This record gives sequence, structure tokens and C-alpha cells, in this order.
Amino acid sequence: MTDLDFRQDAAYAPAGPHTTNLADILERVLDKGIVIAGDIKIDLLDIELLTIRLRLFVASVDTAKKAGIDWWETDPALSSHAARNALQDENRELRARLDALESQASAS
Repeated sequence: MTDLDFRQDAAYAPAGPHTTNLADILERVLDKGIVIAGDIKIDLLDIELLTIRLRLFVASVDTAKKAGIDWWETDPALSSHAARNALQDENRELRARLDALESQASAS
């Protein structure tokens, strides 16, 4: 005599089509990154009037850093740390120029 197993266990559930929602797609895009590139070129009688080259990289901050893109860390408009460094650099350059001018004035 054979025993039949009629338990309904999740492990025995039939594999149906896997559904993805917008959050899954967004997470995947941010994790892997996506590049969108295109050119717009306007010519008039074989004379190039305008060319616009578009490059768009959409990714999470971590993915962008892995790709070597971290311009927001050095842009003074976006980073307070970078703004502080830019101000310190400018101050250092001005002090160096002032010292040079003072030494020229004292020498003459």
C-alpha cells in the first residue's frame, strides 16, 4: 500500500511567472546602473548648425562611486566640505600672492 502526501507546502508550490513591480525595477536599475546616450545634430544644406551630445548615467551613489564618478563630492555648490576646501584654497593663494607682493615692495 502506498501513502499519498496531500500536504500543501510552499516548497511544493508550482513555479509561475515571476512578477516584478516598479520598486524591484528601480532597485535593479540603481544597483546596476543604466547609461542612456544620444546625439542631436541639426544640419542645414550640409552645414552643421548644432550638435548636442547627451550622456546620462542613472545609478545609486554607491554604484556611481564604483564606476569612478564622484563629482558631487568636489563640487562646492553641492558639498559643504568641498566649499570649505575651495575657500581655504583661495585663501591660501591670496596669502601667497600677498606675501610675494610684500616681498617685492620691501626689496625695492
